[in-house]
Amino acid sequence: MKTIYNNIILVFLIAIFVSCDDELTQDPIGLLTMDQIDTNPTINTLESSVSSSYQLLASTLNIIGEWGWDDGTVLRNDFILQDIASNDMNKKWNPDGDQAWMDEFSNFSFTADNGGFNGIWLYDYEGINRANYAISLLTNDEVTQTVGITDSRKNQLLGEAYFLRAFYYFDLVNNFGGVPLLTIPLESFEEAFDVAVRVSSEEIWGQINSDLTAAKSLLPNIKYSDPSQPWRASKGAVIGLQAKAALYNENWSEVVSLVSELEGLGFYSLNANYFDSFDITKEFSENEVIFAYDHVSGQNPRNGNGLCALVGWGFVAPSNDFINAFEANDPRLLYTVDVQNKNVSKLLGNTVGNDKGNDDAPSNKIYMRYADVLLWKAEALNETGDYAGAIAIINKIRLRARTSPTADGSVIPAGTLPDRGSSTNSSEIKGWLMAERRVELGFESQRFNDLKRWGTAKTVLTGLGRNFQDYHYLYPIPQGEVDKSGGTITQNSGY
Repeated sequence: MKTIYNNIILVFLIAIFVSCDDELTQDPIGLLTMDQIDTNPTINTLESSVSSSYQLLASTLNIIGEWGWDDGTVLRNDFILQDIASNDMNKKWNPDGDQAWMDEFSNFSFTADNGGFNGIWLYDYEGINRANYAISLLTNDEVTQTVGITDSRKNQLLGEAYFLRAFYYFDLVNNFGGVPLLTIPLESFEEAFDVAVRVSSEEIWGQINSDLTAAKSLLPNIKYSDPSQPWRASKGAVIGLQAKAALYNENWSEVVSLVSELEGLGFYSLNANYFDSFDITKEFSENEVIFAYDHVSGQNPRNGNGLCALVGWGFVAPSNDFINAFEANDPRLLYTVDVQNKNVSKLLGNTVGNDKGNDDAPSNKIYMRYADVLLWKAEALNETGDYAGAIAIINKIRLRARTSPTADGSVIPAGTLPDRGSSTNSSEIKGWLMAERRVELGFESQRFNDLKRWGTAKTVLTGLGRNFQDYHYLYPIPQGEVDKSGGTITQNSGY
């Protein structure tokens, strides 16, 4: 047993390209160290191995390293790589030279040395490391029999770990294309060198689909896998990610089938109020959120939403183009960002500016919600010729928006956000869908991936004066990872 554990935990000691960097000064938060694992593992060991795998989805400050601004590790960088890059978001309300590397995403002047790429790479691979470790424990009969975990709990935890590994690889393949594929804990430094080789994006997608299939078979058929811990990944989240993977690969009939399956569960619906998905007072009591990271204040180690601190420091502001994308009197604009008071309500979890500047805020990070999923189905229906079905979903989203009570108590004028009319013009309907996704999902780190998968990123961004080139459809592999691998990890073209 001791040999098994010494080999397994080496995954956290391999420093070649996945979980640490010379500039990092502390172990990642949640890391299970050798001191915490002995020859007599407990159920808590298994529980902790899975729970720690979630932490790399957090917006908590300094999960990896200590104020590593230059290497992009102060917090998870989705808002930079997605929202700023898409021109929905500006770095700050008042432009300045602070953290100039973030500005490089606005004008696509970055190189492979930009810390943003290093940060997201480390976060995703640290998450994969932890998921691999959890999977290795939970699939080891000697371990599970020794600790006496029930089959139902083992299956649930294992399903969560498969889902999380798929989630991290989904992020990597969309940012970088083919990447190194790790599915087992590494047992030696030599093995780390052997796996420091990129595989094709098709192989990564295959692994994502395989993991999600496994997760789906293991998770219970209830809304919350564990009602006492509703933040955990559920069967609904798995089906949702399966549908999203099908969407990104343009498997339209599969998207329709999977979203219909999700609808059939009966667990989710559009909230009557658009903002309920983000309201901190309604977390896990509303009907729309399918998967979110559960930030909690006052924990040790910290588990709050550190992005709210950046909002207080003047970061995270809407572009004029984003503001102008909203139709007149659309309540979703003020629920997303209060321009007058410089509050980003979606991130703060309230509409009055509470927790602005709080580096330990309780607002959750929403990764998947039902409105997003319904719009995937609308897109797939349009692509397969069911134009009426696509328009009906778009109008359902618009109806909820115009009937939501406003953030400032104002009365929505009659005629706001009227239904889209009937059409059999696929291009026209897709234009409606693209516009709806932007305003419905603003500041939720979806826009740049949407532009890329639609193949419109170059047209849209160059039209806004951005220096987007064809090779920007993939981000560069962090140059430090290429260098540390001795060139076995190859760089994306153009960089």
